[in-house]
Amino acid sequence: MKLAIIGECMIELSNSEGELYQLNYGGDTLNTAIYLSRCGGEVEYVTALSDDVFSNKMLENWQSQGVGVKHVKQIANSVPGLYLIENEANGERHFHYWRSNSPAKFLLEQCPEIFKELEEYDALFLSGITLSIYSEASRAKLFEFLNKYRDKGGKVIFDNNYRPKSWLSLNEASKTFNQIMNLTDIALLSMEDEISLHGEHSIEYCIERWLKAGASEVVVKNGPNGILTANSMGKFEFDVPNVVKPIDTTAAGDSFNGAFLANKAKGESLEKCIRAGQFCAAQVILHKGAIVPREVTLIEE
Repeated sequence: MKLAIIGECMIELSNSEGELYQLNYGGDTLNTAIYLSRCGGEVEYVTALSDDVFSNKMLENWQSQGVGVKHVKQIANSVPGLYLIENEANGERHFHYWRSNSPAKFLLEQCPEIFKELEEYDALFLSGITLSIYSEASRAKLFEFLNKYRDKGGKVIFDNNYRPKSWLSLNEASKTFNQIMNLTDIALLSMEDEISLHGEHSIEYCIERWLKAGASEVVVKNGPNGILTANSMGKFEFDVPNVVKPIDTTAAGDSFNGAFLANKAKGESLEKCIRAGQFCAAQVILHKGAIVPREVTLIEE
C-alpha cells in the first residue's frame, strides 16, 4: 500500500524542567508518519514549509527518520506554526497554538499541482487538525478531489483529532467532520473527540454512524477501556494489555495510528495491527514531547 499523509508540522515547545522549554518539531500527522516509518512502514509526508532555518531542519529530520519528502512544498517568506504543550501531573496535556500564517495553511491554494501528485497513492491519511488549518475554499477543493480519488479506487484514512481552539466554532467543526465522514474508508477515532464534537453517545452508536456513512473499517480508541472495531467481518473488542501511568499523552493516538498503519500495509491481521498500535503508544506516553528518542523500542518482540 503506497501511503501519503497530509498535514502540518510545527515548532514544538514542551516543558522540560521548571520554566524551561525544549524545542522540537511535531504535529499530529507528522507524528504518525514518523512512527509509521519507525515501525517498518513507508510513507510520504505532504505539507508546505518555508525556506527558513527551522523548515530546513525539519526536512533534514524527517529524511533521517525515513519519512519521504518529495511532496513537501516550500513557500518563501513565511514561518512554520508553533505550539506549546502544558502537562498536568497525570500526563494530560493542553496545547497553545501560533499558526495563523503557517505555510501549510496555504498548501492547497498556492500549490494546486499537489492534487495530481496525490493520485499515485493507494491511500491518503489526514486528520481533523489537517482540515482545521485550511480555509473553507481549500477544504471544498480537497473534498472534491477526495470524492474523485475514491471513485478511482483510492482509500481515505481519517483520524478525528479535534482541537476546539483550531476552529471558529463547534458548528463549523461539526459540519466539516460530517463532510469528511462521507469520504472516509478507514476511520481511526478517539471516543473522547467524538463526544466533544457530538455530545454524549455510546461507542456502538459512534461505530454505526461511521459505517452508515460508508466507512469499511472503523477503529474506536476509548482510553483504558480498550478498543472497539468494526468491518465487514463484524465487530471486535480489544482490551488494553498493559496499562501504564503516562508522563505525556501528546502523541498517544498518533503513535497508535503509525504502528497500526505500518502493520496494515504489510497485510497483517486486525489483531496484530491493533496490538502493534497499543504497544507503540504505551511506550510513547512514557516520554515527554511528541517524538520519543530513537533508542526507544516501539515494536514488541
